[in-house]
Amino acid sequence: MPLNLTPRQLRIAQFVRDTRIATGCSPTIQEIADEVGVAKVTVFEHVGVLIKKGVLQREPHKARSLSVAEGVDLPDQHNPLAFPLVGRIAAGHPIEQYEQNDTLDLESVFGPRIGTSGTTFALQVTGLSMQDEGILDGDYVIVRQTSAASNGQRVVALLPDGETTLKTFYKEPDGRIRLQPANEDFDPIIVSNCTIQGVVVGVLRNYQH
Repeated sequence: MPLNLTPRQLRIAQFVRDTRIATGCSPTIQEIADEVGVAKVTVFEHVGVLIKKGVLQREPHKARSLSVAEGVDLPDQHNPLAFPLVGRIAAGHPIEQYEQNDTLDLESVFGPRIGTSGTTFALQVTGLSMQDEGILDGDYVIVRQTSAASNGQRVVALLPDGETTLKTFYKEPDGRIRLQPANEDFDPIIVSNCTIQGVVVGVLRNYQH
């Protein structure tokens, strides 16, 4: 169904989406106002409308809880196949994510997939812990945003200490989560819980250096 959003409402929703992808948490009202170039009171009004339209949701009495509602697939303003390039993802020791206002145009490589939903974004890999699965330092992984994963899927995982890593997901019998590298020089990461930010759906490599 069409979202029926104004350009400014769409920009606000996209900024909320992209900030959560890049940092793992929502932007503040002031950060949204600074990004869009309007007053905070205007942002409050737009956010209220977006929540009523079912595009955004938030947890009551919880800071930085604004997010895109489940099942809502926001179009990009310019090219729907120009995925947000939101930073670098560690394939060795986890590193903190940062926002990078850039895009990776994959129109000639990836097209729409029938029956799928959710935002797709790109991350550039640093490190060699996934090399045995053909994911090398400098590659781009294409990630479908989701909060759930199955055993054996390659995931972008936000760890309890706030760092993010790329590994293969396994749920252990004791309930803990094993994030398995694909390189014997690296040890698996065992955690009691983590936040799945997406599942890898493709890998790109540029040989023209």
